[in-house]
Amino acid sequence: MTLLVTCSAEAINWLYMRHAYRLVKAGADTKPLRQISTLTALVHGVSLALGAASPYWAEPLFGDAGAIEVTPIFTIGLLASAAINAGLTYPFHRPAAIARLIVFAIAPFLVLVSGPTDYHDMAFQLQLAGALILCGSLTWHLIFVVRSFERKRSGMLTQALQQQELEGAYQRLLDQQVEAKRLALVARHANDSVLLIDGKNRVQWVNEAFTRITGYRFDEILGREAGELLNHPGTSQETVRKIKAGRRARQPFRVEILNRHKDGRDIWLETNQVPILGSQGGEMSYVAIERDITVAKQNAQQLEEARQAAEKGGRAKADFLATMSHEIRTPMNGVIGMAQLLEETKLDGDQKLYTSTILSSAKTLLALINDILDLSKLDEGQITINPCDFDLHQCIDETTRLLRTQAEIKGLTLDVERDVDLPRYLLGDDHRLRQILNNLVGNAVKFTEKGRVKITVESEPAKAGGAMLTFAVSDTGIGIPKDMLTGIFERFSQADAAISRRFGGSGLGLAISRRLAEAMGGRITVTSEIGSGSCFTLRLPFGLAKAGEALLAPAPAVEDHEGMLPGLKVLVAEDNRVNRLLIRKFLKDTAVELDFAHDGAEAVDKTKLWGPDIILMDVSMPVMDGLEATHIIRSWEQDQPQIIALTANAFDTDREACLAAGMNEFVTKPISRKRLLEVLTAFADQRRMQMTG
Repeated sequence: MTLLVTCSAEAINWLYMRHAYRLVKAGADTKPLRQISTLTALVHGVSLALGAASPYWAEPLFGDAGAIEVTPIFTIGLLASAAINAGLTYPFHRPAAIARLIVFAIAPFLVLVSGPTDYHDMAFQLQLAGALILCGSLTWHLIFVVRSFERKRSGMLTQALQQQELEGAYQRLLDQQVEAKRLALVARHANDSVLLIDGKNRVQWVNEAFTRITGYRFDEILGREAGELLNHPGTSQETVRKIKAGRRARQPFRVEILNRHKDGRDIWLETNQVPILGSQGGEMSYVAIERDITVAKQNAQQLEEARQAAEKGGRAKADFLATMSHEIRTPMNGVIGMAQLLEETKLDGDQKLYTSTILSSAKTLLALINDILDLSKLDEGQITINPCDFDLHQCIDETTRLLRTQAEIKGLTLDVERDVDLPRYLLGDDHRLRQILNNLVGNAVKFTEKGRVKITVESEPAKAGGAMLTFAVSDTGIGIPKDMLTGIFERFSQADAAISRRFGGSGLGLAISRRLAEAMGGRITVTSEIGSGSCFTLRLPFGLAKAGEALLAPAPAVEDHEGMLPGLKVLVAEDNRVNRLLIRKFLKDTAVELDFAHDGAEAVDKTKLWGPDIILMDVSMPVMDGLEATHIIRSWEQDQPQIIALTANAFDTDREACLAAGMNEFVTKPISRKRLLEVLTAFADQRRMQMTG
């Protein structure tokens, strides 16, 4: 009976544990499984306790039939073995082991007190002492098992961690070896040369590219400094010092150095050197990666030579244009001046036609020369924007007034519409604005045969302050094909070759206008339709003038120039005979004392002896030019005359040179009689103020 109960409990516990194992493998929650297994362990422990105590409860249960001689050996042996087994399972399932151990600990004492008890009986006391000793031994065994398990688990965990670290270190070592092999393979077959250099600057290893680039084999460079073989007198010592300084500082560095190939030709190398510390952090070595940049250096040199050649060509072009400008303007001054003088004489109808034709053709040629010079200045970056306070309304009115006559001759209407709130006084370069408007409106009049040309001016606040002006010049002319709208802004370009033959023109006006607009911070756009006309839109930013209207109002014009010149002594330094004759004719009806010098040296002498009030000084003259003559005159302590450059040179640099030499004004040829009288009158006033001040 006892055996049946015990085996049944053992079977129940075993079957449940097997079932629980399957559930855990399937991913079930372990908490309820542990609770049930604790309960089965308690049942199993109780059944074992009952089986161990069966000799004591069999006699009362079965009477004399169950009478046997009771000895504690069976009970003690079974309980002790069961307790030892439970203690071994304690580290893995503590609640189940504790449940069994509690049952096994209580069972001996229940057996002792279940029968007749005489606490003073020696046999009872010995049995009680034996039970206590058994419990103490089992407790010590449990503690030993737990400690042994913890030590073993700690040892196994430490061993596992060490094994894991060893495996990681081994894997890292393998990875490093693989990486080192890869790096070695890359270094060996790289196109750039790779050198290993020790702390004493001696080469320890080079790849094959080093031999290909420098011509030296590994055995020729081994143990030597690279500079001993590669450097030569052409090598920059400053670069060598940078390399040594970089190594002393133990910092990565990069330099370009000129070396020599084994066959004697020069090679440029770009060297990147990186320090490598030794295992103890003491000894230093370097990895040097060097690239052959000889071809790149040669290309850079060729580009630099090409740039210098282009600059030289640009300067030659500018010099050519300056020379041609001077050479063309000098005879043009005579042609226009003489034609103007001829126009003032008594002429018949044919003679007036011929004279006006000469003047018109000369002015057209002069305009072409000015356009070419402006374009050259823009190319050379010599166009300067000179902002000043100006009257916008006056600027628009004067520009349209000049072109209105041309429009009326063709039967066209020239209209101007302005915003009611259009600002009057602005800060900007009104001269360049007039030039752009003159080109745009002049083109509109030129390419319109009937209808009208309309100028619309609008204003809006600019983002940076001031005003953004929009000028729209629209016409009812021939129009421009859409595929040619971009090309019309190119130099010497017009929409069609037939247009050039029909209407004339050089095709420079729009190119100059667009580049001037861009230089002023604006832009020009165009829309057009064949047969319906075109619309050019100019947008330019301007500042607001700080001066008041009274300050900006134009000074009253001087009508009687000739009446303000009596007694004025004028010296003309001019080597061209025609120009001397022209100025003499321009001033023949004035009371000016006039004298001439054929070169700069003669001008200096006559200034010293005669003491003129004003000198009209040509710049380009034989023997001594006008700049040198001006320097000499300005070095004297005597009363200084007003010196006006009257020259065919038209570049801004020419103007700056003249003013820097000490001249008071710069006037370009050709010059009209009216302009000459205005200049003389203005400087005559300054001279009088200088003499009386």
